[in-house]
Amino acid sequence: MTATATAVMAVCPKAPPGAVGPTNEITSYVLWGVIVLFGLGIIIAIGAIIAGRVFSLPHASKVGVISVVVVFACAIAYLVLPGMLNGILGKGCI
Repeated sequence: MTATATAVMAVCPKAPPGAVGPTNEITSYVLWGVIVLFGLGIIIAIGAIIAGRVFSLPHASKVGVISVVVVFACAIAYLVLPGMLNGILGKGCI
């Protein structure tokens, strides 16, 4: 009984043969896309702040400042959350 339980607990998921390359490529495209979106978010937020100041639109300036804060909070989460999930889930073995 204990040998069976030990064998079951040592099961780790594996990608099918030939799937590792495309999976890594898709993951890298998604990660670069997120980085580009962070950059666009900062540029748009700074544009909102400048436009709000130039055209005397206080709400646009406030939204721009809030957008900068949200983008930086998301960037921090982008760096922290994968480590947290790795710590909680481990290597994925059951």
